[in-house]
Amino acid sequence: MRVKYLAAVLVPVAVIGGGVWMLRTQGSPEETAREFLAAWARQDYPAMRALTVEPPDDFDGWYKRFRADLKLSGARFEVTGSKEPESEVGFHATLDGPVNWAYNGSLELVEHERAWRVKWSPAAIHPQLKSGLRVKAVLVPAEQAPILAADGTRIDTGSAPGSVQQLVEGLKEKYGSRLTGTSSARVDLVKGQDKLATLATAGARRGRELRTTIDLRVHRAAASALETVDKPASLVALRPSTGEILAVVNKPGGFNRALLGHYPPGSTFKVVTASALVADGMTAGERVTCPAEQNIGGFPFHNAGFKDYGAIPLREAFAHSCNTTFGQLSVGRLGGKRLASVAASFGFEGPVEPGVPAVRARFPTPKDDTDLASASIGQGRVLTSPLNMATVAAAIADGSWRPPRLVDASLLPAAQPRKLEPAVVSALRTLMPAVVVEGTASAVSFPSGTAGKTGTAEFGSGKEPPSHSWFIGYRGDLAFSVIVEGGGAGSTVAAPVAGRFLANLERS
Repeated sequence: MRVKYLAAVLVPVAVIGGGVWMLRTQGSPEETAREFLAAWARQDYPAMRALTVEPPDDFDGWYKRFRADLKLSGARFEVTGSKEPESEVGFHATLDGPVNWAYNGSLELVEHERAWRVKWSPAAIHPQLKSGLRVKAVLVPAEQAPILAADGTRIDTGSAPGSVQQLVEGLKEKYGSRLTGTSSARVDLVKGQDKLATLATAGARRGRELRTTIDLRVHRAAASALETVDKPASLVALRPSTGEILAVVNKPGGFNRALLGHYPPGSTFKVVTASALVADGMTAGERVTCPAEQNIGGFPFHNAGFKDYGAIPLREAFAHSCNTTFGQLSVGRLGGKRLASVAASFGFEGPVEPGVPAVRARFPTPKDDTDLASASIGQGRVLTSPLNMATVAAAIADGSWRPPRLVDASLLPAAQPRKLEPAVVSALRTLMPAVVVEGTASAVSFPSGTAGKTGTAEFGSGKEPPSHSWFIGYRGDLAFSVIVEGGGAGSTVAAPVAGRFLANLERS
């Protein structure tokens, strides 16, 4: 005889007081999984242990280490469903950290003391975890993009000239985020120091190279020209047609006096004063007086060496740098507000933002005739930098004043060139060559086509105060400015430096 066995659902029962009570498992696997995952998200490890069958002694440590190893700032978990009859409940984890990472895992649920509980193993954290393994976030630093000269040569290395390194430091400070980009990270499964697998990655944004306007050929010519100078000095060179800075050399290093130094410009400022006079109707041939000494506003002004040139054309007064002439003319024909206005057209009192820190040139509106006469010859309260004065020479060379720049114009505040009046350009292109041919710089051997202006700027006090030596000039599409601190006469110190600079360029 065949016996048929019928499957039955066995339900635990208890006999209490003669009655029969059925004992059912409370809740469901998914409900317990949700509680467990919610406790995990809020880092409530005691609640997680309470929902676990025989949790190991290092239960909390597994979860704390997992969070620390991944450098998590947040975590979210969601039940995705269960499988029968194993009571396996799936979940989706979303983790926030160096790598924003998501993965699918599962929890094994069992009946324990009439409740569903998690049967724990390291795989409850991540399916690939087991004893002896860890999941770690590994940071990969972003690669630094290079800073380049105009020709593509890298200049942010130790082999670049010292004055260039000064610029590089300023560029790194201003454009650090562009150069550095963002770091990358990955999530590795590791055993000790060995990587077993990469579970996730976060892509990095690469840094973008920064190309400067520095012309290393021009820079080397400038550095060589300053080699024999035994006082602090700097030379700045620009391309007048664009405002691009081609060279910035400081000797010695440490302080970028070319861009940050504030000095009285001395007679180099007569380029600005002469421009104002011509704009108001004077011509290069108009005759003026150049006495050895002149009292203006109660203060005696004199020419270098107390030279008296008598009645001469404005062109000669400029070439010989007559202080008495320009002092008289500024008071008699210009006035303080007019000279301040013309100075502003050459960049004075305006922002200077070439891509690295730079000071603005100062021309406070003169308070009286003496103050005006002093300002007209670059003394008194007028202060400027070699960079600023290089732009003044560049404006005459190009016909427009342009803001200087060390990087692409798209990286700087929008700025438009300021066109000079044609009469001003024409006159100054007559006056400045005369300085080199027959004026204060005529003793220096300059290549043909050079135009410039010497300056001897007194500073300090005393009967014969010390003076800075200046020379600014242009030749073709190249403008430059030289200062030697405490160097004395511009004609005997700064002008020869400029001559060597131009000669070096011709030979290179």
